Amino acid sequence: MIALSDYLVFGAVLFMISMAGIFLNRKNLVLILMCVELLLLAVNTNLVAFSHYLNDVQGQIFVFFILTVAAAEAAIGLAILVLVFRHRRQINVDDLDELKG
Repeated sequence: MIALSDYLVFGAVLFMISMAGIFLNRKNLVLILMCVELLLLAVNTNLVAFSHYLNDVQGQIFVFFILTVAAAEAAIGLAILVLVFRHRRQINVDDLDELKG
């Protein structure tokens, strides 16, 4: 049987990989979006592990809401990314500061 600490270590490793990907990569917007999704996956892993450990379904229900928001965030983020690419013919994160109103 897998212990709770194993799930928490796995969630922490996913979280650290995603944070490293966000901070080390400042150029590729697609990779930044993927790292944000990985960060949400790490949080979901911890919520499911605690929910199973405490025999409570509230954590698992909360995961469904997080997954819904993550899917909407990914869809809207990719749509904005496609529009920016069509307009500028490149996706450089440093050049996106010119889009400020």
